[in-house]
Amino acid sequence: MTLRPPPPSSSSRSGNATAALDYEIAQEQVSALGRAGRALEAALMALARHAEGANNPMRAKLVQQASYALWCYMIQREAMGLRDPRPVLRDYRVPAEVHNRMGAFGGR
Repeated sequence: MTLRPPPPSSSSRSGNATAALDYEIAQEQVSALGRAGRALEAALMALARHAEGANNPMRAKLVQQASYALWCYMIQREAMGLRDPRPVLRDYRVPAEVHNRMGAFGGR
């Protein structure tokens, strides 16, 4: 997503300062969302490389890491006003085991 700076206007200096600050905040939000999305993708790829198995401690750790990355991504989206998780779960192909553990931080 590309953000454009606010257009120049004839409003007061404080209005321009507020618009510039709002622009910087929006840029940082988008940047943080991108970082969180890349972390989620990496965690899901690492998980996909390991076979499923109830007795696989490495896989359990990867599920925990992916669920934490998903949680971080969802929190960032919600901070931006994007509340519906369904597009994320669909677009990133999040496994149910990861989605079900999202927000559970036992043993971290």
